[in-house]
Amino acid sequence: MVSYHQEKDILGFGQYFQANTFLGDAFLGVSHLLYKFMISLSRAQKSAILLALDLFWIAVAFSFSQLLMAPFPENLGAAWQTLWYLVLLLPVGAFVIHAVGLHRIKLNAYGMNDMVNTGALAVIVGATGYAASYVASFLGLGLQTASGGSFAAFSMFFIVLSVSGRMLLLNLVFALFRRNQSRKRVLIYGAGQTGQQLAAALMTDDEFEAQCFVDDEPALQKLSIRGLRVYSPREIYEIVEKYDIDRIILAMPSASQATRVRIAKELSGVGCEVLGLPSFAEMVVRAEGAHKAAPVRLPELLGRTALEAEIPASAEPYRGKSILVTGAGGSIGSELCRQILTLQPKKLVMLDHSELGLYSVGREISELCGDIEIVLSLGSIVHEEFVEEIIGKHNIDVIFHAAAYKHLPMVEDNSLEGLRNNVLGTRVVADAARKADVERFILVSTDKAVRPTSIMGSSKRLAELVVQDLATRSTTTRYSMVRFGNVLGSSGSVIPLFDEQIRQGGPVTVTHKDVTRFFMTTSEAVRLVLLAGTFSRGGDVFVLDMGKPVRIAEVARKMIENAGLTVKNPQNPDGDIEIQFTGLRDGEKMHEELLIGSDMLTTPHPKILRAQEKHLSELEMANALQDLRRAIDDRDSDLATNILQRWVESVGSNSVPIEKAEVS
Repeated sequence: MVSYHQEKDILGFGQYFQANTFLGDAFLGVSHLLYKFMISLSRAQKSAILLALDLFWIAVAFSFSQLLMAPFPENLGAAWQTLWYLVLLLPVGAFVIHAVGLHRIKLNAYGMNDMVNTGALAVIVGATGYAASYVASFLGLGLQTASGGSFAAFSMFFIVLSVSGRMLLLNLVFALFRRNQSRKRVLIYGAGQTGQQLAAALMTDDEFEAQCFVDDEPALQKLSIRGLRVYSPREIYEIVEKYDIDRIILAMPSASQATRVRIAKELSGVGCEVLGLPSFAEMVVRAEGAHKAAPVRLPELLGRTALEAEIPASAEPYRGKSILVTGAGGSIGSELCRQILTLQPKKLVMLDHSELGLYSVGREISELCGDIEIVLSLGSIVHEEFVEEIIGKHNIDVIFHAAAYKHLPMVEDNSLEGLRNNVLGTRVVADAARKADVERFILVSTDKAVRPTSIMGSSKRLAELVVQDLATRSTTTRYSMVRFGNVLGSSGSVIPLFDEQIRQGGPVTVTHKDVTRFFMTTSEAVRLVLLAGTFSRGGDVFVLDMGKPVRIAEVARKMIENAGLTVKNPQNPDGDIEIQFTGLRDGEKMHEELLIGSDMLTTPHPKILRAQEKHLSELEMANALQDLRRAIDDRDSDLATNILQRWVESVGSNSVPIEKAEVS
């Protein structure tokens, strides 16, 4: 069947071909072959086609001019003399076209200046032909002087044929693109200059296709701009359904941010994504960092100065080593892989159970790796044979264990699988490291493991206890753990969530007005992991001096204000974005902590501290894991919760609030 979008046929014969299935199929086949031929052409081949087309128009225009000026060919006495002039005109035309560069101009870039050049070409070729006819007649070569009118007619014919031929060819190319590419359909809200520029840019875009405009201006409605109909906003629901719109772009940069937010909220029920497009001037200003809607500055979110420069790179312990990163497709794991590449390892093995995540980061890393061998391993850390095979096959020297389920509400609802992955998976990888005499094993942990009130936090604390237990019995592998707070921009972070909510017009959702969190950048977290791994003596828990915790409500307010908007509240009822407090989720703390006890030791770096914490005995750890395996195998979540309450510090009790949390 021929769809609505296939009815936009190349030469307007869609309805005829649609009525005849055989002709319709044949037409579709021909258009597909033309499309394949078109995209296979190189830039040089396309230029050659345009050159040949202009030479063809020279021949056609000259022939037309001679037919129009009948006395001229009669006076020549023979048709061959007309051909003689073409033999002269075509090389002259080819030379001028090449000199001006008309054949190198892309079809969609052919504009008014290029039309002027086409006119100049016509005049030069016509004048050359007239001069040649005069010289040939004067020298007595058997040719009479042609009339100037015939060459003037030739010039006009050529201009019309060359310009219209390019326009026809451009429409043919656009039609082939529309028919043979599955592109997302875009409705442009705003038919002004920015909207028209966007429509022009999308004509040959591989991913998006403009379908129509919507504009508030009555004078523009029912007009066609760049071949696209302009509709009234009142018709937008019918238009979205009629054209099967995938995305609406607000191309009205002159409107205020509040107006754009209001329109976006009004369109929220349309059923497709709504995005705003800044003006080109805005984009230039934003690039210079001077626009009022600039992102929140990093110190405001961290509550302190960023520490990337203060955490030195630690290349020597990792240079020339075979390194395994589990959870390589995640935000921390992928950044670990990027920074490890700069330390010149011998081999980097990237392990993840997400095919898409591993593929995406693997493709990026492969472009940066140089001579370093990259291995992508798809599988789960809970499969013991698989993990041992990977470690043994690649002679792994260092393991960074970043694989974990970290989304608090999701792990709360899927507690058994969260415990299987976070606890038993850690045991599998850590034990395989001990068996293979791996030099270093570094566990990536979280502040939610400190006196946890959630299944996710408890699973991470139990994973720490697993690693501490193995550290007491290992003679070759040095085990350590690195504990830090929320990472800006990572999966599950509030920052990208707030940003998305602000772009959609709000509300911004915060669990509680007083809730606080520690924040750090991904780069800081990974530098900490790499550096702390070099300090390990066995069973260490490293934490970063992260300054004061940040109040989440303040982060939301600053992000709204830095987007050029105002907070809507009882004191400002006309504000743009409301902050809604939804209440703490199950297992969520009001305030996070980084330390279980108060005993701290220094390390070679002043911003990194080593915690002194108790751990389970070998027998206690064995009993805890045995009971946990039984609970998971029996699908007994109540038993699993009881095990956590028995073995993990203060499960179910809230932590002591941190006083005077603020944003600097």
